[in-house]
Amino acid sequence: MAGNREEAPDYGRGVVIMDDWPGYDLSLFTYPQHYYGDLAYVLIPHGIIVDRIERLAKDIMKDIGYCDIMVLCVLKGGYKFCADLVEHLKNISRNSDGYVSMKVDFIRLKSYRNDQSMDEMQIIGGDDLSTLAGKNILIVEDVVGTGRTMKALLSSIEKYKPNMIKVASLLVKRTPRSDGFRPDSHMCDQ
Repeated sequence: MAGNREEAPDYGRGVVIMDDWPGYDLSLFTYPQHYYGDLAYVLIPHGIIVDRIERLAKDIMKDIGYCDIMVLCVLKGGYKFCADLVEHLKNISRNSDGYVSMKVDFIRLKSYRNDQSMDEMQIIGGDDLSTLAGKNILIVEDVVGTGRTMKALLSSIEKYKPNMIKVASLLVKRTPRSDGFRPDSHMCDQ
């Protein structure tokens, strides 16, 4: 008979890095020489990141369905993650019966001035947000911290009545200041 099993915690769709995780030893990896002496360990190996982004793309296509998507990439940190995610989404679309049209636009969010949080968030760049009306929106962000900035962005976009809004994030920080916001898809809790 099997021993006493504890219920596994529900981590949603992401990988969880526990606070006491020591990381992987650097001797297991190759990395550029200019990082020698600066790194102590590897938290998330590149292969895991690539695999999780591919999984996120599959989950997003399952959630959104095979319909046109307007991707809003939150700069600056979200650029590489967004490019990789969009490439996986395109591969899924190419290898399916239905074609998904994707348009990518870039925005910057400014919620801090001189390291102080501002009451209002500024959206910089991107097309006129009124063009989002009736569209399926995928917001791609690198890190969700407290969630306040993302909630403010969602509130701004919802005014234009898009058909659907989904949020994908590479990382979600565990922080006591969190307001409980969770992206629809994310790679990792840290």
